[in-house]
Amino acid sequence: MVAAMSELPHPALSVVAPCYNEQEVLPEFLRRIGAVLDKAAGVAEVVLVDDGSRDRTWDVMTAAAAADPRIVAVRLMRNHGHQLALTAGLSVCRGERILIIDADLQDPPELLPDMMALMDQGADVVYGQRRQRDGESLFKRATAAGFYRLINRLTDVDIPADAGDFRLVTRRVLDLLLAMPERHRFIRGMVAWIGGRQVPLIYDRHARAAGESKYPLSKMIRFAADAITAFSVVPLMASMTIGWVMAAVGFGFFIYSMIGWLMHANLPGWTSIMAALGLLSGMQFLMLGIIGAYLGRLYDQSKGRPLFMIRDIVGGPK
Repeated sequence: MVAAMSELPHPALSVVAPCYNEQEVLPEFLRRIGAVLDKAAGVAEVVLVDDGSRDRTWDVMTAAAAADPRIVAVRLMRNHGHQLALTAGLSVCRGERILIIDADLQDPPELLPDMMALMDQGADVVYGQRRQRDGESLFKRATAAGFYRLINRLTDVDIPADAGDFRLVTRRVLDLLLAMPERHRFIRGMVAWIGGRQVPLIYDRHARAAGESKYPLSKMIRFAADAITAFSVVPLMASMTIGWVMAAVGFGFFIYSMIGWLMHANLPGWTSIMAALGLLSGMQFLMLGIIGAYLGRLYDQSKGRPLFMIRDIVGGPK
């Protein structure tokens, strides 16, 4: 099916939207993106990816694909997570320009004409940069701001702050992105790493139209860990530096003990010993954990398994 689709003429635009349990918001998303595409020049397609949803998301997709030949519904074998589901959609889409957008309508599809206009002026990537984030808690806004500031300090890649995956990219940029084999993907960072002319479009991010956030705190932490380990070796370098510091502290305790023994002084008892052991062993385990995080990702990468597994592809041009 994928090979047959690749032989067809490429549409001017592809819209790629990963979905997980989005049955409530998906009809409104399709209505709004359809209205935008109706006004756009050239042939367009909408690639929807069902990331192992547990509700009726797939049924909504297939019904939409049957009613509109522009819609391609892709169902994965299981839940792979947002970044791999997005990668699956990007591997299927055929457009010369590709709009990446979530189906929750926090990022308004009506901004597409403005993004297209900026790309007409020579941009390789037009990314949405949030001016404000409606419907999100102070904690989430603060942690997101802190994350972007932290990763830009840790990496040599200039990753735009307050920008998610909502962006319009050229086919050339997408081909370079798909050539990257990383399993633990941080797509907004990977696109930034590619370079080219990348232009921001400032906008206000809306609250979810329906449903609930698919990024609870636990997923946000894992996402941040993937981003940092994928684009920075600073934690590894820090582990070596801290190791030297802790070795110096341990050597200082040794000298202190020897001087006390030679001077027949009353050394502190088990409290000082346990404090030293706790400090040193705690830092050792922390550094081992950092090294283990990198080794774990190398192990995953070395297995060479597919990034995702597609179960069905429905719809598209006949």
